[in-house]
Amino acid sequence: MRINPETVERIKHAADIVEVVGDFVSLKKKGANYSACCPFHNEKTPSFNVNPVRQIYKCFGCGAAGDSIKFVMDIDGIGYGEALRYLAGKYNIEIEEEELTDEETIRQNARESLYIILNYAKNFYQHQLHNSEEGQAIGLSYFRERGFTNEIRKKFELGYSLDNWDSFSKEALEKGYSAEILEKAGLLIHKEGSNTAGYDRFRGRVIFPIHNIAGKTIAFGARILKSDKNQPKYLNSPETEVYHKSEVLYGIYQAKNAIRSLEHCYLVEGYTDVISLHQAGIENVVASSGTSLTVEQIRLIGRFTPNITILYDGDMAGIKAALRGLDLVLEEGLNVNVVLFPDNEDPDSYVRRVGAEAFKEHLKKASKDFITFKTEILLQDAGNDPFRLAAVIQEVVNSIVKIPDAIKRQVFFHRTSEMLRVDEQMLITEGNKLLRKQQTSKPTERQPRQNNAISEGPRPDSFVPEGPGDLDGLFSDGFGPFAGEPETSPFVQDEVAPEPFQRTKLHYQEEAFVRLLVVHGARELEPTITVCQYVLGQIEGIELKDPVFGHLLTLFRENFNRNHVLTTDYFLNHHEAEIRNLTIEWLTQKHELSELWKEKYEIYVPFETDVLDRTAFNNILRLKKAFIEEKMKVCLQQAVHAKTEEEQHAVMTEFMFYKGISMAAAKELGSVIG
Repeated sequence: MRINPETVERIKHAADIVEVVGDFVSLKKKGANYSACCPFHNEKTPSFNVNPVRQIYKCFGCGAAGDSIKFVMDIDGIGYGEALRYLAGKYNIEIEEEELTDEETIRQNARESLYIILNYAKNFYQHQLHNSEEGQAIGLSYFRERGFTNEIRKKFELGYSLDNWDSFSKEALEKGYSAEILEKAGLLIHKEGSNTAGYDRFRGRVIFPIHNIAGKTIAFGARILKSDKNQPKYLNSPETEVYHKSEVLYGIYQAKNAIRSLEHCYLVEGYTDVISLHQAGIENVVASSGTSLTVEQIRLIGRFTPNITILYDGDMAGIKAALRGLDLVLEEGLNVNVVLFPDNEDPDSYVRRVGAEAFKEHLKKASKDFITFKTEILLQDAGNDPFRLAAVIQEVVNSIVKIPDAIKRQVFFHRTSEMLRVDEQMLITEGNKLLRKQQTSKPTERQPRQNNAISEGPRPDSFVPEGPGDLDGLFSDGFGPFAGEPETSPFVQDEVAPEPFQRTKLHYQEEAFVRLLVVHGARELEPTITVCQYVLGQIEGIELKDPVFGHLLTLFRENFNRNHVLTTDYFLNHHEAEIRNLTIEWLTQKHELSELWKEKYEIYVPFETDVLDRTAFNNILRLKKAFIEEKMKVCLQQAVHAKTEEEQHAVMTEFMFYKGISMAAAKELGSVIG
């Protein structure tokens, strides 16, 4: 089924970019816009910008850009239709659909099919829990015994799988789902060579649906309730196209708003720990689901808060094993605390025994920063053995140097020197040795291309000759490549191009000119005279060399000839991704102008819209100047290859004519000329 165009427009108008992005990352107000660490690449300094006026986002680190729909598509790895359905559900918009052709049906995204069958399975297990005799007698009794209310069961969509071979798959096949898609979703096990469709993966177990950050069911955890040595206590879905357990945290969908608002996340181990704490009113909690904590899971938490507290039960052997992996959290720049529970207690059992208030009080009193906690644990084991104490010092220093922030490292060096009773400077010296070693051994990372937005247009006075032999050196105004400008094109999306595109002066002036049209073309310079009308009337006979800029100029010309001026929104919603991304880049400013200039220092800094008439005039003049200088370059090349003195004289006469125009333009622009 295809969503009809009217419904698509309703979804686009209803979706608020700040709300949509805010469901996945923690946004901070920054002037008129919002910023965050980019969810699409690893970074510790925010370079991700959200513009609520234009309803767009842009990352200055990796170049990711788009609107609400594109964000949902990229963050969740889904198709356009599924992103629209997600937003329609978020804003309670009823979807009206049209029939797809057979060919379009075949081309439907395979991931969407997995989401559909997994959602069907979740509903099936929920139904069995509440409506089947077996589900009520076994599954529901178990959840009630643990104190899980009807409300909390609904919140986490808990279910039950019947204790027979094919209760789920049989019904799913009857509903028209294929055995192939059931197997791909990890719900059906099919033995190679068998003539049967297969059998259910989950049988006779309570079901814990696992959701992604958008709330879609992507997998299941299942606990057996009877004693069976031949069966594992917990059984999880296998890795699928939509489920990679190293990237998922149980409960993140239910917890993300609380994590963001409280700016803190509690990390536990199991499903029931999460559910019990939610029921006790502690909702900023997620679980690693029994797996070792991964970098992807840490970064997922880091989208919402830099503060994490890990809740451990009293199993000291398990704690020591887990300590080795927690340096990963430090490396990602998160602030890590640890809380330990009494022996034979875990968060689930402890909160049920002491109640919510006493549990919260324990969290406050027992919380220790990770470095202190680790030092204490290792010191207990070392006793008075000098060799083991030396190993403890080395281990603690190894952890401290993982912290990216130098100030935090200094604080921990000072604190641990007191705990370990060793000289602080010695710890710092050892730490510096490790840091230098890391610097030399670490491979050079490829940096993502910076697609910086152009906010004020290029600066024509920044050109310098490339060298003594460069023909550009003949120009007295210093015509040549931009000094210090990036050598790569902002239109190339690959991180590393084999042969970076050399941007010429003309290229920059073309970009500044087209940017002016796209961003301000529909604005009026004076009543009835738009920027588009003014600038198009001034550049007759000029064609742009860059194919993308030339295409945009053609669009403006063709539409203006039909008495229609294209708006910025037209390009923001253009069917070509390159044009959409360029428009977002031009609209997004990397830096916000501080209010202090006006409020504290009483210095008024004009915005581009305040001086649009002068900006338009200068951009036209700069474009013409660059266009003329390209002709001058051609004249010089022709002069070198002239066969006769007369031919050379004619070419140089033409060159001097262009040179005069160029110098007049430079003088008008205020450029320094020789």
